[in-house]
Amino acid sequence: MKKTISLILLSLVLASCAVTRKIENDNIEIRFLDEYVLPSDIEIENTIVGGLSGIDYQNGKYYLVSDQSSNPRIYIANIDLDENKIQNFEIEQLITVKKSNEFKDKVLDLEAIRYNRQKGDFIVTSEGLIDDGKDPGIYSISILGETYNSFSIPEYFKAKDEQKPRNNGVFEGITESSDKKAYWVAMESPLEKDGSKPKIFPSRAHIRITKFDKLTGLPLKQFAYKLDGIAKLPINYFAVNGATEILAYAQDKFLILERSYSAGYGSHGNTVKIFEVDASQATNTLELDELKGQDYKIADKKLLFNFKSVKKQLTNEIIDNIEGMCLGPKLENGKQSLILVSDNNFNSFAEQINQIILMEINFKNL
Repeated sequence: MKKTISLILLSLVLASCAVTRKIENDNIEIRFLDEYVLPSDIEIENTIVGGLSGIDYQNGKYYLVSDQSSNPRIYIANIDLDENKIQNFEIEQLITVKKSNEFKDKVLDLEAIRYNRQKGDFIVTSEGLIDDGKDPGIYSISILGETYNSFSIPEYFKAKDEQKPRNNGVFEGITESSDKKAYWVAMESPLEKDGSKPKIFPSRAHIRITKFDKLTGLPLKQFAYKLDGIAKLPINYFAVNGATEILAYAQDKFLILERSYSAGYGSHGNTVKIFEVDASQATNTLELDELKGQDYKIADKKLLFNFKSVKKQLTNEIIDNIEGMCLGPKLENGKQSLILVSDNNFNSFAEQINQIILMEINFKNL
């Protein structure tokens, strides 16, 4: 028993070095405002609303993507904000994503969405299904739901490459670049030969974040970003941490959302944080087939917000599996809103909720 206790204490000490705890908000300040939870049984056109893994806001509308690969779909919704509160959430349209012959063999496990203002359609990311040899991808989807184009991804992201992407750990977040000419796409987990998955103790968990030209779909540049470690010692065997969303707010500067999950805590296994990231001095790693053993500079990161600080203001003190993030409309005080959404995994693992979070974000030094 003493040996077991000692190992647990050692893990907790090591964990204190593996995760970022200090809030640094000299440049950006984030304030929690409100939460709205969708009913668990809400249906649109005979489909359960769930798996909400990405959100975007344009022209007064919200666009959300569901990651149910057997029935990939996009929702167009309205979110009514008043007096710093979410007064109502209403889905007005369901778009069923369809695959043409060119994409019939692709697995569309959609994880993020951005509205393409130039064409009035969508850019989405998909993790594919690595264990079945199905590649991840970045796709264009029309307003009618037709998948009609894909970006050109480097070989090391492909399922059968020697680098071996991790299943359920590839393209997770996407954001339009600050100059509106490209998209940055973030992985959730490191490639197997780039580094280990995050641990409860410090590890070299570096993911690649890649810039793709909006018109040609070709990769332009890339930087490496170090994930935090696992936030809690899992009671059961499974634990994970990954980047779930990215937002560019200036040239080479981003907000990155990280979600850590440790099994055995029921609905309270998630730890969710928002980081300020500066990649202006990071090495371009695009041409490196393998990061391990290479000399390169990673992006700088600072912790802006830890949802643990507001858990008592959330439903049943649950910080759920938050995966989507976008800038929303201006608030009544003129400040910028930030909207986040959780993926409830259709309650496959534990009792989870479709959680929408409203925050205020203040960029102090833009």
